[in-house]
Amino acid sequence: MKLYFAPRTRSVRVRWLLIELDVPHTLEIVPFDPNGMYGQATPLGKLPVLEDEGLVICESGAIMEYILERHGGGKLAPPIGHRERGTFLQWMHYAESTLYSPLGILIWHTLYRRNADRFPEVMADARARTRAGLKFLESQLGERSYLLDYGFSAADIMTAFTLLAARALGVLDSGFPRLNDYLTRLEARPAFTAAQI
Repeated sequence: MKLYFAPRTRSVRVRWLLIELDVPHTLEIVPFDPNGMYGQATPLGKLPVLEDEGLVICESGAIMEYILERHGGGKLAPPIGHRERGTFLQWMHYAESTLYSPLGILIWHTLYRRNADRFPEVMADARARTRAGLKFLESQLGERSYLLDYGFSAADIMTAFTLLAARALGVLDSGFPRLNDYLTRLEARPAFTAAQI
């Protein structure tokens, strides 16, 4: 199994999962070009990309679900039929779709294009929508250590990357004490540390 990987990209999610599951893999470290949509130095032009026995797949969430089904051994995901399976899938997709969507606008204009000052209304709207998504996540997390009563799962890995980005942009601030504590717990996991390069 080979993972095409660039630091500080969604490929960290996949590497973290592989380490948590102790799945043997190799890394092909590639430079990340924020302007290279479908032009990354990977077989599909995107990051991350996973190769496994002839399969080549992209999209971090899809890769993670594939790894869980094929190599997870029943770990880090409630099994099909479990009462929390639907909630697990909800959070797997929420992290990238609902929560990351407005955050991606902030990242694009703030970090990559460096022209956020030209779009104050767009940036304010993206920030407000990101905060609304964080507020919902904080309320649903409640007093749990992780997103599910099941315990730590791949949904937490998916969510951590998005929260790290939100914190880096100052959107995840002290107004979200539960999410900050939650992210601190996730960052303390040895596999999280090992996944960083």
